Formats: sequence, C-alpha cells, structure tokens
Amino acid sequence: MSSRERDSFNEINITPLTDIFLVLLIIMMVIAPLLDQQGLNLVVPEIVEEQQLQKDTKILTFFVSNDNRYFISEDEEVPVSDLGNLIKQKSSEFPDGLMIEAAPDATHGAVVKLMDEARNAGITNISMAGED
Repeated sequence: MSSRERDSFNEINITPLTDIFLVLLIIMMVIAPLLDQQGLNLVVPEIVEEQQLQKDTKILTFFVSNDNRYFISEDEEVPVSDLGNLIKQKSSEFPDGLMIEAAPDATHGAVVKLMDEARNAGITNISMAGED
C-alpha cells in the first residue's frame, strides 16, 4: 500500500449515517402525535357538605393504611387477594361509586392497585381523599 492509499482511509464518510438518522427523526415526528396515551380521567368534585353526602349517596369507602393494607371499615382488613372479589360483591350495594381514603404514607402503588381492582369490578366513579 502506498501512502496515498492509506490517506484515503483516514476519514469515515458519515453522510449515509446522517441520512438514516434524519429519516428516523422524521418518522418519529410523524408517529408521535398519533400515539394515544391512556390516562386517568379525573373530575374535580364540587365542595359538598359531608353530612349531605352521607345522607344522599351510597359510596363504598376503602382505607389504605400507612403500611399499604386495605380496610373496608376502620377495623375490617381486606387481604389483597380478596380485594377484587369484595369490590364486585359490594358494588351492587353501593351504586354511587368508590371512595379511597389514603393515609399520608401510603404508597402510590397501593392506591393504584385499589383503583385498578375497582375498574376491573366495573366501578366507574372513583374518588380520592387523603387523611390528615
């Protein structure tokens, strides 16, 4: 090999690589708006007096404790494995939806698990409340 041939291999032609990246960028820019992200449809509730709420509506209330345990009343614990079945059973008695009261140190995952189980049971009205 002569010195002239070696000099021709010192530079790498990046034009084809740049073309590929530009085509990929254009494809992603076209596809990105078409992707539909499913999220939670949250409705901000109006301020209603608590006594009126208890008299007029039948809402199933769940409590999520600081250690991520589920309670249907102050003292009745619900195992995670029975959560979906219990919500399905109680949904006919409480047609107005589900209220989730989460303790301050309850994890987001525990609350979302309860929301998923409620959705799978057919409940469409889910409300959140935090304990003080």
